[in-house]
Amino acid sequence: MYTVLKELIKCRCVSGRESAVCDVIEKYIAPHVDSVERDAMGNLIAFKKGSGKDPKKLMFAAHTDEIGFMVNFIEKSGLIRFATIGGINFTAAAYSEVVFENGTRGVLVPEADCKAADITADKCYVDIGTKSRRETERFVKTGDTFALAGKLTKLSGTRVSGRPIDDRIGCAILIKAAEMIKKCENDVYFVFTTQEEVGIRGSKCAAFGIMPDIGVAVDVCTAGDVPGVKNLETKCGNGPAVKLKDASVICDEGVIALLKETAKENGIKVQNEILISGGTDTASIQMAGAGCPAGCISIATRYIHTGVEMIDMKDAKGAAVIFAKLAEKAL
Repeated sequence: MYTVLKELIKCRCVSGRESAVCDVIEKYIAPHVDSVERDAMGNLIAFKKGSGKDPKKLMFAAHTDEIGFMVNFIEKSGLIRFATIGGINFTAAAYSEVVFENGTRGVLVPEADCKAADITADKCYVDIGTKSRRETERFVKTGDTFALAGKLTKLSGTRVSGRPIDDRIGCAILIKAAEMIKKCENDVYFVFTTQEEVGIRGSKCAAFGIMPDIGVAVDVCTAGDVPGVKNLETKCGNGPAVKLKDASVICDEGVIALLKETAKENGIKVQNEILISGGTDTASIQMAGAGCPAGCISIATRYIHTGVEMIDMKDAKGAAVIFAKLAEKAL
């Protein structure tokens, strides 16, 4: 799974520009499903037909997009001003290398007289090393998107750090789950969604089109085991987390029980996740059409939306087992 995650992380795909990472996902998942297609929102939907007598329609979802930026002005000096796409932590983004869709590299920096507490989008710019607007426009145009440079580093034990682990790890988990399925009882839709970071947009359309009997998202959640994070029980390396609620959703009681039961049957330790802010594709799946029982498996992650997001790969592997075994289960 590490190799797949590393390749997914190489793609710079901010919200609305996810096609490159979807190409990589399709390459890996296509041999393990019956069909792969993309809808009008750019969601990649990989379908595996169930062989059970009364197959349920399951939707498993992970988002492909990452937070980033869009060029909205190029100064006479060649320096680039931008708009944000998604929730940017400028304390983390300042003085970082960035990469544009076409591979052009630069650095994102705050204005020289800007104090750390005052760093915002309008106080930052990108420098690609050019000397004029005309020279910059040879490489970058207004409307081009970019993000912090991606990377993945192995740390001690089974921990890894880099970006954008949110939510490329979810994509890697679903690819691994598809590979692990032996006898698929249910009709499974592996949905790799778009524009999650800007309002869970892609999953709304996908869920409405599929109308699943059960929906389960997979995403990251805040790890509560670092200084300064209060009142969160989720710990990095303590197993996949079963979401109970966040600011956007209260998960279905039956799906919560089903996920915990499936984990227990397969020797996977899980933990509860309760977040007071933030949300995932779970909310849009839950409200598809007349409604859908929905839940979420989360990977406890340290330093979310920075260049050094950290997870334990054991948690990701456990999550993949839960998804695979849920697909195999007569429901």
